[in-house]
Amino acid sequence: MSYSIKGRIALVTGANRGIGEAIVDALVAAGAKKVYAAARNTKDLAPLTARHGSRIVALRLDVTDPAQIAAAAKAAPDVQLLVNNAGFAGHTGGAFTDPEWITSGRREMEVNFFGTFALTQAFAPVLAKNGGGAVVNIASIASLVNFALFASYSASKAAAHSLTQATRAMLKVQGTRVFGVYPGPIDTRMAKDVPFDKTSPADAARAIIAGIEAGSEEIFPDPMSQAMGAAYLASPKELERQASATPA
Repeated sequence: MSYSIKGRIALVTGANRGIGEAIVDALVAAGAKKVYAAARNTKDLAPLTARHGSRIVALRLDVTDPAQIAAAAKAAPDVQLLVNNAGFAGHTGGAFTDPEWITSGRREMEVNFFGTFALTQAFAPVLAKNGGGAVVNIASIASLVNFALFASYSASKAAAHSLTQATRAMLKVQGTRVFGVYPGPIDTRMAKDVPFDKTSPADAARAIIAGIEAGSEEIFPDPMSQAMGAAYLASPKELERQASATPA
């Protein structure tokens, strides 16, 4: 079942750069009435405001801060579409026994899983009041298979995937649609050290919006994720073997 963006009011976390900024641009291009662009520092949202004027509402939001989450839900009572994009990747590569996996992993789980969970909890009543609406979780192809090069990040994104499934099941009763997005490497600052071909944020964002409007519950917005998503659906174990061949 399709889901039209035109006329909707959205909130996008991590909107200050990369794929979050591109998603805001794509939402506006698709006819969104208003977009709350959320970031930890609202000064970083100035380029979006300059481009789109009054259709953008800058919102200060750290998804790991309960007080800021509560304030955001109060400040944005008209949201119909919640895009959980804020993410963190803290450590790449190294031996299994490297203690940095644990240190970074705690932060990755706090942002990528608990932050998404807490914000969706806060906005679920808002979405219900506004007709059900939709939740979009920006996960990763690493949600579906662990890349040892990004061991703890992959685990946090697997948790986000599981949460996406739970959200879909539990908010169905209030009419909330839930979309999971599983990109491969996107050409952002977060992925600067990723040793794969990368898709531009703008191209990925347009594909994400197209997937939402088509009603696709699982969205693979770039060539790598499309290939790996097909492999996962065909044989999760074979995809695990492929991913394990990636150097750690």
